[in-house]
Amino acid sequence: MFQRQHPVRIAAAFLACALALAAPLAQAAGGALTRAPMKANGAGVGVQYKVDGTPEAGRPVSVLLSFDGVSSPTGASVRISTEGGLTLVGSETVRSLPSNQATTWTVQVVPAASGIGYLNVFTTQSGATSATSIPVSVGKPSATLPASGTLKQSADGEKILPMQVK
Repeated sequence: MFQRQHPVRIAAAFLACALALAAPLAQAAGGALTRAPMKANGAGVGVQYKVDGTPEAGRPVSVLLSFDGVSSPTGASVRISTEGGLTLVGSETVRSLPSNQATTWTVQVVPAASGIGYLNVFTTQSGATSATSIPVSVGKPSATLPASGTLKQSADGEKILPMQVK
């Protein structure tokens, strides 16, 4: 009996490994939306997003927003704003979300310079509001800490890197 199950177990293990390797590849290809975390006492509207393409300073980039979980008979609303050097393209900043329907909204933002800016998404349903900040990153983050002095040693022998506070 073990000999008959053995090939099945090998095939199942192979399939599990293939699926485990394929999931990150699908996300890296840009096909998956990122689901924002939800608080238990928030608006209850699910927010998913995807920054479409590689953001560049001074060039518009699309951000796909997807909303679900609207259960109030009167629906819900969403409001967007930007910060950290992002500018919103267009004048629409508020939309209504119908009850019991998934809704998508594609907005364009323009990063002013290298760094991280945020597209803030505020959802309101039944008097409760939730906030989601979507990072839009331009350029690569620094792989090392900037040089800010020399290592010092405390009285206990612990190494300390002093850094200036801004």
